[in-house]
Amino acid sequence: MDGGGDSLDVEKKGKKHKGKHDKPKPWDEDPNIDHWKVEKFDPSWNETGMLEVSSFSTLFPQYREKYLQEAWPIVKRALKEHGIACELNLVEGSMTVSTTRKTRDPYIIVKARDLLKLLSRSVPAPQAIKILNDEMNCDIIKIGNLVRNKERFVRRRERLLGPNLSTLKAIEILTGCYVLVQGNTVAAMGSFKGLKQVRRIVEDCIQNAQHPVYHIKTLLMKRELAKNPALANENWDRFLPKFKKKNVKQRKVKSKEKKPYTPFPPPQQPSKIDLQLESGEYFLSDKKKSDKKWQEKLEKQAEKTAENRRKRAAAFVPPKEITSNYMKSDNETHDAASIAKSLKEKAKEFKNHEKHDNINVESYIHNAENRPAKKPKSSKPI
Repeated sequence: MDGGGDSLDVEKKGKKHKGKHDKPKPWDEDPNIDHWKVEKFDPSWNETGMLEVSSFSTLFPQYREKYLQEAWPIVKRALKEHGIACELNLVEGSMTVSTTRKTRDPYIIVKARDLLKLLSRSVPAPQAIKILNDEMNCDIIKIGNLVRNKERFVRRRERLLGPNLSTLKAIEILTGCYVLVQGNTVAAMGSFKGLKQVRRIVEDCIQNAQHPVYHIKTLLMKRELAKNPALANENWDRFLPKFKKKNVKQRKVKSKEKKPYTPFPPPQQPSKIDLQLESGEYFLSDKKKSDKKWQEKLEKQAEKTAENRRKRAAAFVPPKEITSNYMKSDNETHDAASIAKSLKEKAKEFKNHEKHDNINVESYIHNAENRPAKKPKSSKPI
């Protein structure tokens, strides 16, 4: 009966009202309260301390051992202020932090763990201690597994640094973060917004998605747009530059032809002694062997001298005569019309020669004798 009564009540009420508990709170109505502000921890909030002991350990590389041994007193002093105990084990190569009875802040042990990570990744101790502040955060970006080729990875990592670390300094200034590139990781310290920008820049650079310079240009544009209060609530995509990725021609990898698989090994090559046995040289005496070597040496010298003589004589060989176009036959240089014209002229000349050959010289001489002699001109008296 009770269940039936409940169902009737639900039907009367109708549909469930969403957000009925979303009523304005007293602290929401006060405009003086900054909800995004991280307040500093007050020990009075947790006077009893921690119920259980929490601890974290981190390994460090061998090349950091000497520096950590020197800087450990500074780290120990900074952690003692927050009630955290620390230990440096040089035998195992590890660092350990743990809570004590004096620990009041429950989140400080996580900050201490981040401190150990930064120290193991070659961050200087004075810089790494800043992570204990509430407004400071860190991010360890692993870049070693993003590229397989080691040479390509080194080149892209250098691209992230830039000439004289100029690119890295620009990233630090624009994002407001401390960035350190070491080995296969990139350690960054700063605000959450800056760490997000740093991670995007680093991953795009190592994966060859976009050059860090383009990211720097975009961040500079955003900084200038943020100064204008009129654009605070507008979309900035129309102002930001858009960079197109150019396709670079890659070298084609020459595929080697696969030889057919044979289970049998290749035949063994004959040794020097086997070759001597085949030629019969193995059974010759030392004198004959030396004579044979000397004869081979003389033959090689003779071949070399003959080749040198041939090279010297080649300089005195006259070059081949080059025949010009006018030396060619008429059939090659003239067309059919010019050939016909020349033949007609030659035929006319031949006929003229025949006429001159048929002339009888004696008739001319005979006629000359019968001709009357010319009278001498009379000289008139003056």
